[in-house]
Amino acid sequence: METIRLARVMRETAIKEKRNGKSIGFVPTMGALHEGHLSLLRTARAENDIVVASIFVNPTQFSPGEDFDRYPRSVGDDLEKLEGLADLVFLPEKETMYPPDFSTRVEIEGMSGAMCGPFRPGHFQGVATVVLKLFNIVQPSRAYFGQKDYQQAAIIKRMARDLDLPLEVIVCPTVRESGGLALSSRNAYLKPEERKAAAALYRALQAGAKALKEGQREAGLIGGIMRKALSEEPLVSQVQYISAYDAETLKELVIIEKNNVVLAGAVVVGTTRLIDNLLVNDLK
Repeated sequence: METIRLARVMRETAIKEKRNGKSIGFVPTMGALHEGHLSLLRTARAENDIVVASIFVNPTQFSPGEDFDRYPRSVGDDLEKLEGLADLVFLPEKETMYPPDFSTRVEIEGMSGAMCGPFRPGHFQGVATVVLKLFNIVQPSRAYFGQKDYQQAAIIKRMARDLDLPLEVIVCPTVRESGGLALSSRNAYLKPEERKAAAALYRALQAGAKALKEGQREAGLIGGIMRKALSEEPLVSQVQYISAYDAETLKELVIIEKNNVVLAGAVVVGTTRLIDNLLVNDLK
């Protein structure tokens, strides 16, 4: 496994491999790797000749007052976990990704303002910008994202479509703990009792999905069912949103008239913000 820090070297290496007929699978991360990341890498390994992982805690996707300074960083441990799964690791410095006079931003209209958008101003602009830069540097044939970050994945898929990027964006299933909590690097912030309570978000989404599959089509009533489930967990200190959305456009639904619905929510447990979702596409 080779570690590359310079964008120029990473791009030249990728171009050389593709000229030799090799496909490149890419998993972008912010480090603090867990089983969710590793499952993406295994899928990339199975579907590509070369696997590239990146580790970069992207400052532009953190809103003011968020946890950029304390975000988990464990590069040494991460590199050990990547052995045998990645062929190349792109590990750039901030100055590599954002020179002092950097002035370009990528905005996906509409989709960035839904769901998490009002609670994380500028977040998805930062995500789209850094991911587009990484795509240009790594030159992947396929890029892999987890469904846990559904809005992020949907926005990146739209960006790839709208900008005619020559790659496939693949979204892989959410990996969960035994109690249902979606794996996330931010789970490290949770105290033991909070970790147990955090699974309430998944249970709430399951309750909403059950009502939807049983024939309820009013999104407001489904949202009420999910909020009631969350209210039964006292350590959930805030519900930022939980509702039903069009799985492609991310528009919040009023009446559910078709398949391909995503139930998604964001809550605060203790001081930790957590997100999760369930995709429902088997309605009768």
